[in-house]
Amino acid sequence: MNQAQFSIGQVIVHKKFNYRGVIFDVDAEYSGTEQWYEEVARSRPPKDKPWYHVLVDGQLMTTYVAEQHLEQDASPAPISHPLTENYFDRFEKGLYRNSRINN
Repeated sequence: MNQAQFSIGQVIVHKKFNYRGVIFDVDAEYSGTEQWYEEVARSRPPKDKPWYHVLVDGQLMTTYVAEQHLEQDASPAPISHPLTENYFDRFEKGLYRNSRINN
């Protein structure tokens, strides 16, 4: 199993599209459909590395992103997304936390 570089609750930046977001789920490897990969993942990131589900800052959308496209956000600011409270109960020291999952 691949070791994920990022974790749930971590605020990240997409290197290519320059948006901020927070990770709300991690897959050890790509778990989407072949059709989605062919149509959306145009840079053909590796399927055998971690992929992340991300709440996008200032948007109503989520994304599914390969690890190679992410970097840690240097900003200590929270993100703005209507679903953050569905996954996390607080934001402290630059990370989203959820006491229900002991992080």
